[in-house]
Amino acid sequence: MTPLQFEQLYEATWNELDVALRQLRDGKRRGEQPVAGERFAELYRRCCEQLALARARTYPTHLIDRLDHLTAEAHQVIYQRKEFGMQRLAELAVREFPLAVRAHGTYVWIATAVFVVPLVALGLLVYFRPELILSMVDAGHAADFERMYAKDADHIGRTLAADTDWAMFGFYIRNNIGVAFQCFAGGLFAGIGSLFFLAFNGGLAGAVAGYLTERGLSSTFYSFVVTHSAFELTAIVLSGAAGLRLGHAMIAPGRFTRRQALVNASRESIVVIYGVVAMLLIAAALEAFWSSAQWIPTAVKYSVAALCWIGVLSYLALQGRRAS
Repeated sequence: MTPLQFEQLYEATWNELDVALRQLRDGKRRGEQPVAGERFAELYRRCCEQLALARARTYPTHLIDRLDHLTAEAHQVIYQRKEFGMQRLAELAVREFPLAVRAHGTYVWIATAVFVVPLVALGLLVYFRPELILSMVDAGHAADFERMYAKDADHIGRTLAADTDWAMFGFYIRNNIGVAFQCFAGGLFAGIGSLFFLAFNGGLAGAVAGYLTERGLSSTFYSFVVTHSAFELTAIVLSGAAGLRLGHAMIAPGRFTRRQALVNASRESIVVIYGVVAMLLIAAALEAFWSSAQWIPTAVKYSVAALCWIGVLSYLALQGRRAS
């Protein structure tokens, strides 16, 4: 069956569902009688079947987009599912985000390896050869790192440009979301950009850690990063995994056009990005108001950090399994 024959055969059903949706949107205002619920559900079911058929046969994008729009709007009507609001946010947090992360499991493991291997390798290399830090940052930034994590610093990790915790909170949000966006958007370059930014940021983090450890600042540095990194580093890896999903869709679109494959991958990945943004906001708050505080005992920071790491990993691995 050609796309034209397919459209001619089922267009009456699509038009009827479109009219039914319009009646439900503004029928009361116009005094029109909305379509019966049984008929509406039948039209929705038929359009879902036809959408699946159109996708399987890789029909033109305009056909798939039309059916996708109709079924999505009808789904909202039937299940009364709002895209915004506290109920929607709760559903994203409790079920959809961890399920989406596990659905991207292969990409998550690849992103983790690409991030962690340079982190460990450069951390060890710079620890034994501190001068190699200059291959990642200039001398001025290296000196800034030593000042920021000095044992006598009033607030650990604070830059010279910020004089309050709130200023640092804004700085961390901008910086963290910028890094995550690079890792995600880099997937548009066939995934190469995501791999590069994951490896670069992992290597930079490892080099700084190795350099400060060699300088004798490990107690302040690790007590600073250990808590919020449960959210920040995990979010960066997940954003890279979402970027790899985009890259895979461009390299191997299957029976879809590259445009449609990219659209489908974006829809799958956007739930992960919602969760990434939430995790980065939590990380920025911890980094600005908890990690930087010198008055909190180191033992307390490590204890809270252990709970955060266990909580984050357990949430991503276990949450929503009953629903799935």
